[in-house]
Amino acid sequence: MIKNPIHLRLEKLDNWQLKLFMVCLCERMYPNFALYCEQTECPDSKIYKSILELNWESLLVKNAKINFDSQLEKLEEIIPTVDEQSPYSIYPAIDACEALSELLHSYLSGEALVEHAVAISQISLKTIIELENAQNGDNLSEEELKKCQPVLDELDIQWEIYRLLKNEEQHNLALIKGLKNDLREESISNIGVFLSNQI
Repeated sequence: MIKNPIHLRLEKLDNWQLKLFMVCLCERMYPNFALYCEQTECPDSKIYKSILELNWESLLVKNAKINFDSQLEKLEEIIPTVDEQSPYSIYPAIDACEALSELLHSYLSGEALVEHAVAISQISLKTIIELENAQNGDNLSEEELKKCQPVLDELDIQWEIYRLLKNEEQHNLALIKGLKNDLREESISNIGVFLSNQI
């Protein structure tokens, strides 16, 4: 896995900033899960979206009462299982579920938020790297990955989110709403999946 220099910097963020960083990356992976659901005529994208929405709510609504145990159970029920008939889209969909699981576990444990944030950052990069390897029919070396545009774009986006967060000492509702709206309006995933009808 390519080294991401942002991981060391995440240690400087407060808990709310780390949660916002994580939910932003999960929001960017949601179209991958939605695409898989669309291809397989599965209705589970609504469940993923509702869990994601509750995570945004936890950041936007003071003292929001959310049962994260229950949300984790719902998520675990919709994680796809690979079989011989599975389309390639199942792999980014599973990654999206793993990332959201990390986010939920960060709320449940209340500890080691940096570790969960690093894990989600790595999962998002892994999705891109595995797609690049699949398209190239080979495992790209670390040097090749450092020149790979989709990987560079992902590193840039993660850095941009971090940059927006790092100077905010107070819980900034305007920043949270702005990031949520921007990501929803873009509707483009980390591997370029575009949601045209906001599933």
